[in-house]
Amino acid sequence: MSDSPIAIHPTRMPHLLYANAKGEILDLAELDMAGRAGSWFFRPELSDIIPLPDNSDIFVLPHRLPVGFDPETAEPVLLPENPEDPGAGIQAVAAFMAPAHTAIYTAAFEKDHTNPAALPLFAYTAVGWLDDQFWVCGFRSDTDRRQDFGHIPPETIRAKTNKSLQKYKDNRLIQHLGKCSLTYGCPAAKNLFLGRYEAPLPCSPSCNARCLGCISLQASGCCPSTQDRLNFVPSPQEIAEVALNHLAAAPHGVVSFGQGCEGEPLLQAKTIEEAIRLIRKETATGTINLNSNSSLPEAVARLAAAGLDSIRVSMNSARKGCHTLYYRPEGFSFKNVLESILVMKKAGRFVSLNYFLLPGFTDDPDEFRAFCDLVDLYRPDLIQLRNLNMDPDWYFEVVQHPAREKPLGIQKWLHEVKRRFPDLKFGYFNPALR
Repeated sequence: MSDSPIAIHPTRMPHLLYANAKGEILDLAELDMAGRAGSWFFRPELSDIIPLPDNSDIFVLPHRLPVGFDPETAEPVLLPENPEDPGAGIQAVAAFMAPAHTAIYTAAFEKDHTNPAALPLFAYTAVGWLDDQFWVCGFRSDTDRRQDFGHIPPETIRAKTNKSLQKYKDNRLIQHLGKCSLTYGCPAAKNLFLGRYEAPLPCSPSCNARCLGCISLQASGCCPSTQDRLNFVPSPQEIAEVALNHLAAAPHGVVSFGQGCEGEPLLQAKTIEEAIRLIRKETATGTINLNSNSSLPEAVARLAAAGLDSIRVSMNSARKGCHTLYYRPEGFSFKNVLESILVMKKAGRFVSLNYFLLPGFTDDPDEFRAFCDLVDLYRPDLIQLRNLNMDPDWYFEVVQHPAREKPLGIQKWLHEVKRRFPDLKFGYFNPALR
């Protein structure tokens, strides 16, 4: 939750990247890399481009044709076939940036004629090639290193996870999180077993929304979920055992309800309330946080009274219509989400907006105006600049976003929000408050 460090930018525009049918990635020096925001293609500024962060991934995008920029005409160019070998096939390429990095542009592509299925649930950042390295259109949005594991040997994480699994054989929550650490490589689960930073406390197998971008449960034939959902409700005692061990081990530790491997934690508000009281009976240290769709303000009020320190309100849009089309709520409304923010603020608690960023949507002038109105009225403390993990074409189609004006650009959007709200904090992670 701090300003980005000094970034290194290229001295000239990186080249367009593409892949052949075998997935071999190549660069085309005749075209510059391009960025996309909604239905617009942009030639990035050099200041928009940084080296591909460590622990990022490169994806090949099937049935997507790459778009680059002609350096002579400064016009976007669609590449319909492989320039080296027209029969070898061609696919667009994107980057999935490591945590704490936010995209300025998505990968520039257009669908081919096959009407392909939606892409898996990742964020697709524009990427190019220059001077023997990959470059991306993004910036570091939080200097906190809690999800950087490059300096920790995988064997260490595996050994510490297995040690806890052996020690707490009867705690179902620890057993579940062991799978998250060892099978899915979940950063939060790994930090639990390393005894540092923020630890997860998933507790709800059910949900009261059918979010388009849900990473733990998707309709058959839609797009693959990235992990399995929790299939039981842990007891308050199991939750408290995990939390107390972590807060005892981690300086300025955070424990968080509401994870990617569960549904909506507020549906287990009674269990969470009992767990919070058990935790706070034993220790006043550390931060107890809730990541939530914030659908049940009455439940939020009970949790705040029990000792909940902070809430992270997930939000794709500040506009009721777009929010509803994405979350597809069952039994709650956008008004209830806003009421939960007021409940926490009235209780003197910390409120973050987990605001899903997508170039071309977030920085759309209509969305920008609605977002500023929301911040002005409800006064959240922190905006978490999280990339929307979803096929952008699918997202724009489903939320029925009528782009009436050209997007502002993510950099300009962020600069203007900071100018209007100088006390508002920005980052990527849930902050330690104690």
